[in-house]
Amino acid sequence: MPGRIPDRDITAIREQTRIEDVIGEYVALRRAGADSMKGLCPFHDEKSPSFHVRPNHGHFHCFGCGEGGDVYTFLQKQEHISFVEAVEQMADRIGYRIDYQGGGTTITRDRGTRARLVAANAAAQRYYAEQLRTPDAQTARDFLTGRGFDGATAEKFGCGYAPAGWDTMTKALQAQGFAFSELEAAGLSKQGRKGPIDRFHRRLLWPIRNLGGDVIGFGARKLFDDDNLGKYMNTPETMLYKKSQVLFGLDLAKKNIARGHQVVIVEGYTDVMAMHVAGVETAVASCGTAFGEDHLALIRRLMMDDSYFRGEVIYTFDGDAAGQAAALKAFEGEQAIAGQTFVAVAPDGMDPCELRQESGDSAVRDLIARRIPMFEFAIKALIRNHDLDTAEGRVGALRDAVPVVSRIRDVALRDEYARQLAGWVGWDDVGQVLVRVRGMAKKGGGARQKGRNVGRVRPEAMSTPPTARPLPNDPRLWAQREALKAALQYPAIAGTVFDSLPGECFSDPSYRRVREAISDAGGTASGLGGATWVDAVIQAVDDAAFTPLVTELAVEPMPVEDDKVPRYISSVLARSQEVWVGSQIADIKSKLRRMSPGSDPDGYNALFGDLVALEAYRRSLLEQAFEPGADAV
Repeated sequence: MPGRIPDRDITAIREQTRIEDVIGEYVALRRAGADSMKGLCPFHDEKSPSFHVRPNHGHFHCFGCGEGGDVYTFLQKQEHISFVEAVEQMADRIGYRIDYQGGGTTITRDRGTRARLVAANAAAQRYYAEQLRTPDAQTARDFLTGRGFDGATAEKFGCGYAPAGWDTMTKALQAQGFAFSELEAAGLSKQGRKGPIDRFHRRLLWPIRNLGGDVIGFGARKLFDDDNLGKYMNTPETMLYKKSQVLFGLDLAKKNIARGHQVVIVEGYTDVMAMHVAGVETAVASCGTAFGEDHLALIRRLMMDDSYFRGEVIYTFDGDAAGQAAALKAFEGEQAIAGQTFVAVAPDGMDPCELRQESGDSAVRDLIARRIPMFEFAIKALIRNHDLDTAEGRVGALRDAVPVVSRIRDVALRDEYARQLAGWVGWDDVGQVLVRVRGMAKKGGGARQKGRNVGRVRPEAMSTPPTARPLPNDPRLWAQREALKAALQYPAIAGTVFDSLPGECFSDPSYRRVREAISDAGGTASGLGGATWVDAVIQAVDDAAFTPLVTELAVEPMPVEDDKVPRYISSVLARSQEVWVGSQIADIKSKLRRMSPGSDPDGYNALFGDLVALEAYRRSLLEQAFEPGADAV
């Protein structure tokens, strides 16, 4: 056994280790100052980053939960290892030789520790990979080649084969110095009736790695008909392997996930392989359990998914009833994160591996490019159960879909889907659907209500005229409301800038209706003012339900003193434009992520030029914009 690690070695290893590189394998970090980086804390759940790293000082601290320390402290807390193991792990990382006091230079860990279990899994992976090249593994190799994977791909993903013997792997690793207790603790071996035996037999294996690249477990697929232990088997829960906290392929995908702010969730090991081979190198899969909240937290930290950035989570569900049920289940949980969530469904219910076999790599890439929003997928899945050519079918579709739409927590997004729902169903009066959705949302929607008939839309209810108006203090709609107030109260000041605002700047349907009425009344350039101008807008609305909203906007005071109104209106309109320009920038960035610069360089460069111009325009608007709650301009 080695002796004590000298203080000079501990210090030297720490000084030669870049703490931001180590932590960066677990958390997406971005610059927050000259010597500061920040990200989402890995030690507690948070939506806004409070976890800070100081590279030059070699320390981290979370202002949310209070955790902090140096690189050794981080590894101890993140990997649940001892201080000695953390030092030795960093020594291995940088190739530093520790001169133990009272011992030699060989790093020997105590049996039963985490490091020994990692070493056992690594040795098992090498053993299984060697077995895949033997004649007995022909069936396993045929399985891989039959699904379009060559030897290089199998090697990249570390594929292996568990031989037929009951204890061949166990004996091989015992010969390397591992005790049975270690192999059992690692989930590699178990106690049989006549002694230790291997956990896996005659199966194709995939190593499952953590973010640091260590093998922590295995997934095993059935190859022979007389194997009655299930199609897939996984390593049992161990000190290393927690199925709710690991994702197959994450070690290979993490850099692309962090760089592209996108993750693709597939259902199987071969699906991950197919995605990566096809060029979708952000694909991962859960191991032996459904994709859950712990997995999402892990992904969020890599994507830096907070108020600063909105990443994409893309699910590849089957198109059958089970896939639709999975989408509806994910619908309930996805709103807990800020990321935009999408669904990609292959034709004829194929999984990504089958799609690649059938139609090639480009079809897999196109599958992801054609993704649709999760909300849209879930709502349309319900609508498809009804005959929309009949009145009964349309009413039935609304009965099923309205409670789902009402559970969307983002107010603006919920209203927009209510409007789209009316179009998908073929219901002429959009306002009626909107009112019903808003009313059910105020009552808690269908999420917490039980029973088949609760929250269903009655035909007579659908004929009720819309009376709901957007909340005056809704921060998401602040700029829209203030811009309309400016146009109604000070048309000469709002002027051509307001008239040039596209309808897309007004996401709330009620506000958009008022915006259209202002345009129909001749716009601010009509020369009208005062009560005459407001009356003209009311006449243009031509709907008594919206009259109170117009008058409300026309009399609600501006939040600044009179001499500051011109500057305030200018900044409000700049803010309205900035929000719209921001959505255009997001759309272009999304398109760029889906494009290949090599296949269409001219189109890519043209789109990139548009992005640069829009971002410059957005910066100029931000300089003029006024934020609610700020000091008077």
